[in-house]
Amino acid sequence: MAQTTNYEYPLFPDWSTADILTVTRLYQAIEAAYEQPRGVEAATILAAYREFQTVVPQKFEEKQLDRDFQTASGYSIYRTVKLARQLGTGRVNMKGTQN
Repeated sequence: MAQTTNYEYPLFPDWSTADILTVTRLYQAIEAAYEQPRGVEAATILAAYREFQTVVPQKFEEKQLDRDFQTASGYSIYRTVKLARQLGTGRVNMKGTQN
């Protein structure tokens, strides 16, 4: 079931437009893992996550954004990336996964 509630992505005000686009790509990949019937390629999630880490290199900021994103959307960046790493290849489908 697709997320029907509108919400704002957690973003930091000092980010450039390029930074916002990079972080948004990860958020969208995470959403796809939960919302798309077939999920999303693990490689897509891992690539988006690596780019995200160039914008958010500090673990405490990453955890804050994950918490804020999960509060807003119900989707966990941490759990999705963890599953993508475990799979290595193939598709990540978080449908039905509890937070």
